[in-house]
Amino acid sequence: MTDTRRRVKLYALNAERQWDDRGTGHVTSSYVDRLKGVSLLVRAEVDGSLLLESKIQPDTAYQKQQETLIVWSEGDNFDLALSFQEKAGCDEIWEKICQVQGKDPSVDITQDFVEESEDERFEDMSDTAPPVELPPCELNKLETINELIASCLSSAVRREKLSTALEIEGYIRKLLNLFHICEDLENLEGLHHLFEVFKNIFLLNKNALFEVMFAEDTIFDVVGCLEYDPNAKIRKKHRDYLRQMAKFKEVIPITNPELLAKIHQTYRVQYIQDVVLPTPSVFEENMLSTLSSFIFFNKVEIVSLIQDDEKFLNELFTHLTDETMEISKRRDLVLFLKEFCTFSQTLQPQSRETFFKTLASLGILPALEITLGVDDLATKSASIDILSYIVEFSPSMVRDYMLQQVNSAEDENLLLNIIIEQMMCDSDPELGGAVQLSGILRLLIDPENMLASINKSEKADFLNFFYKHSMHVLVNPLLSNTTNDRPTKEDYPTVQLLGLILELLSFCVEHHTYHIKNYILNRDLLRRILVLMRSRHTFLVLSALRFLRKIISLKDEFYNRYIVKSNLLSPVVDAFLRNNGRYNLLDSAILELFEFIRSEDIKSLCVYVVDTFGKALDKVEYVQTFKCLRLRYDQQQDRIGERERSTSALDRYRRDPRQLEEEEEIWFNSEDDDAEDNGTDAVTPSHTASIPSNTQQVQTVAPTTSPTSPIAFSKANVISPKANHSGGSNSPIIGASSNGGSSSPSTLSPTTSPVPPSTDVQSPSTTKKVMRLVYCLCTIMYNFIL
Repeated sequence: MTDTRRRVKLYALNAERQWDDRGTGHVTSSYVDRLKGVSLLVRAEVDGSLLLESKIQPDTAYQKQQETLIVWSEGDNFDLALSFQEKAGCDEIWEKICQVQGKDPSVDITQDFVEESEDERFEDMSDTAPPVELPPCELNKLETINELIASCLSSAVRREKLSTALEIEGYIRKLLNLFHICEDLENLEGLHHLFEVFKNIFLLNKNALFEVMFAEDTIFDVVGCLEYDPNAKIRKKHRDYLRQMAKFKEVIPITNPELLAKIHQTYRVQYIQDVVLPTPSVFEENMLSTLSSFIFFNKVEIVSLIQDDEKFLNELFTHLTDETMEISKRRDLVLFLKEFCTFSQTLQPQSRETFFKTLASLGILPALEITLGVDDLATKSASIDILSYIVEFSPSMVRDYMLQQVNSAEDENLLLNIIIEQMMCDSDPELGGAVQLSGILRLLIDPENMLASINKSEKADFLNFFYKHSMHVLVNPLLSNTTNDRPTKEDYPTVQLLGLILELLSFCVEHHTYHIKNYILNRDLLRRILVLMRSRHTFLVLSALRFLRKIISLKDEFYNRYIVKSNLLSPVVDAFLRNNGRYNLLDSAILELFEFIRSEDIKSLCVYVVDTFGKALDKVEYVQTFKCLRLRYDQQQDRIGERERSTSALDRYRRDPRQLEEEEEIWFNSEDDDAEDNGTDAVTPSHTASIPSNTQQVQTVAPTTSPTSPIAFSKANVISPKANHSGGSNSPIIGASSNGGSSSPSTLSPTTSPVPPSTDVQSPSTTKKVMRLVYCLCTIMYNFIL
């Protein structure tokens, strides 16, 4: 069984001072030869990979917080934290760290984070350094107390000794008693001193002191001390806000007192960090890291406590999906759920996955279908935030739910169509919600985060679903606004919305090559989009142009033929000519499009541009784009002309493979007749010269066609193989002797030795068929080569 005592979560503080989860594993401490020292090792519980290998340095400041946390800095500005599942495991590792550094395990910090000079470090770390002696906590000593605490901030060990003294003597509660006295006496000087004192106590970065200051009975007094800033002209009444204005709403009664206390404490500490405390200087910012850690781990604990309370969550979603719920009540429920999801961002990935799966099983997505469509702006905005959290973490989970809706809901009730509809009807003049929803939609239709396996094809299934059930909803505002030769409506919200739709369509062109191509070609969508080139809003014109540019960049001949056939570059050229050479973004974007056509040598578009718009574009001389485009066009036409001339010179030699010329037909027919009449095995052409005697040299007889004719060449090649097979002469043998040596009037023989009779002689009709087939094949190949 796995030892849960050593089970930890590893965190690292990023540049935004937020804790990033690095994984869950088990921690050990052992000597590492490579590092030459005792080191902390964390191995992942999933695959055993090494998550952390950190040597315990003798001068590294380790902090123990909240009984289950160990925090330290690994190098400059790189903080690490181990969050233990059990206190016993934290104590074991803490004792090992203290043993290596020679410290007492009862302390909560081994060193300090502030870099000091070697002299100071030697002096401060001396065992003989005296402890910090706090003066009596009295009104007349406040100035002295303030000076003492401020003087200790610059020294590492003095800060540690001061923190220990404040904790041991219960000094914070004594200071808060003085605060009540000063307020009652309206002693502003004393209150100003207390402000400085508590601001510097925060900079001590001591978790044990935070536990005292943030307790239920002391936190409001601490906030009160921080109200009396001597540099502020007017006192800010933070306590009044926390008590009266920021009232806690229990939309569902919370019966767990520990959870309730954590929620209150976390809210108030967050308020202190964000509002009450003065903005820290560059030198003070890292000195508040423990405060950030305190808030962070409080949020982790709150999410865990709520997630474990099944009764609370079931009641929450029951009320949330109740359609009879009043608007204000539903708003509070959604706002609470939003905060719950916000806190979940502190969880590690495995725990966050469990968290969202729990919400999905409870019906979070059906609930959002209801809350996204309500008229209350706060409810709708919070619902969009919740959906954003879910989709960003697991788009596949949302897509699975949408695919399951196909057989159980009408198109208008599909969650995907609800998202699109809400994007279309955003009442915000700046379309803040629409922009956020378009980002969610892009994540959902992005093939890069879709699963594809043997048993599951999410990409194909979801894209088919999207183009069948939702694409028409997305493009409907665009189509309804481009029924004429210019946009029908040009108010700002409409053109902003059209711009968002065009961004999504451009994304589809880039990532959904097959589905979007069919949609564009079948519905003539590009023509309608290019109507927006006549809009008076330049950014919308550029959006339409960017969509066209995405299509052309694919260099797909289906798209190119569609553009040429429909003359779709005409609106682009018209916009270019209307711009009249003004040096602006539209001019540059259009020039870049034509430059791309030229540089990529897209022949069909190059010919189309020059043939259709050449006369107008040739007048543009302030760039070389159109001159170079004309030059490439001329070169292409020259090549086409040369190819046509060479083709026409060979046309007279071409033969239709489906027909035989009359002369060839006569030759084959005559061959059949001669072979049948003479009853010989020879193959004899019908057109021959006079037959010489056997004492004269035999002349090779050719058909009556021209010597240069391909027919003669073809016939010679057809007959030659048989002759070469029978004799060793290189000259073709047109006939073969059947009597062993004497010539015959019906045969022709060369002057070489007679050819012995062949035993493998085909019948004349078979030979004729084979020759006809071979001849036809040779003719087809010849014409194909030409």
